Amino acid sequence: MTDPVSTSLIAPAVPSAITYLANAASGLAAAPVLDAVQAYLRREAEVGAPWALAEAEERLDAGYHAAARLLGAHVDEIAFVESGNRGLQALILSAGLQPGDHVLVDRTCWGGTIEMLASLAEVHVDVMPVDGHGRVDVSATRAAFHPSTRLILLTWAPATCGLVNPAAAIGALAAETGTTFVVDACQMVGQRAVDVSALQCDGLIASGRKWLRGPRGTALLYTSRAFLARSTAFMADQLGAPRSDARRYEQGEAFFAGRVGLGVAIESALAIGLAPIEAHIARQATRLRAGLSQLPGIMLVDQGDDLSGIVGFVGRDMPAAAIAAALATRQIAVTVLPAAYTPLDMEARGLPAVVRAAPHLFTQDACVDRMLAAMAEITG
Repeated sequence: MTDPVSTSLIAPAVPSAITYLANAASGLAAAPVLDAVQAYLRREAEVGAPWALAEAEERLDAGYHAAARLLGAHVDEIAFVESGNRGLQALILSAGLQPGDHVLVDRTCWGGTIEMLASLAEVHVDVMPVDGHGRVDVSATRAAFHPSTRLILLTWAPATCGLVNPAAAIGALAAETGTTFVVDACQMVGQRAVDVSALQCDGLIASGRKWLRGPRGTALLYTSRAFLARSTAFMADQLGAPRSDARRYEQGEAFFAGRVGLGVAIESALAIGLAPIEAHIARQATRLRAGLSQLPGIMLVDQGDDLSGIVGFVGRDMPAAAIAAALATRQIAVTVLPAAYTPLDMEARGLPAVVRAAPHLFTQDACVDRMLAAMAEITG
């Protein structure tokens, strides 16, 4: 990971004095990604959108193949869409839910997804039980499984804390019960290896802009051949409707420069290797948690013995927004998430908002040390 090629893939394209720990919101793109997007937009300005798209066909196709390798999928099971939200909506609304059907969600389900499910007439949303760490309790979920459950929607790694739900075990339950299984992997793909066969999922969505460090306005959608065969794409347009592969979920009007950049970002992650990416993120997140846990004015909200690269915390006597603002004055970037992001979990735990810090592959020890020193000063 120290050779010149790897270095160009690891470092952010634009050097900055900011200590950047907001990667769960938007990872900083490496130079190859930025160059690919800029080159496409420049060509589009030179020859027009139709010609630029035609010229990029081979480049776009390479991106689909890279995404298939990333997820252990077939290339016809891959689509590029505009956002994780758009992808989840497309998969959920293609599942053929009927009045009286039940949908199982985890307690850390994203607020926007809960609102969308609530808009479906006479569809019942049930929340999976959790264990002592706040993770989905698979045994309790199996025992409480409703005969009319038609869809399980699992957040593999929530946006607000480092919890990791047992996705493969839930996939096995879905297979056992013949239930459609969709995984929100927006906070997982790019920081850990993912194998859709091991998950036994019918659909999976991942943001391009987070851990993959791709452009904003892009997302990666997987849907299995079996799900494609038994479902109808929701709101397919004139280009997607005739298709039988996953690209029926795509829209004809899209951010094609971003899709080219997403393909490059995926290829970059594969070139570096997901194992070293995961190891580096885990090491820095562990260092950050250990340091924060020593500060009396801070409480970690992460739970469990298997934690992602997201470090969630709150101040005991200081609002989350005030902590983030104090860090910003010190040129340290984190994010604040209000309860609306994961309302079921945060309301159950009495958390009005959390501060979220998320290191990535380019995060060095000095960055974590700077963050810890600043937090000691702010809360001291």
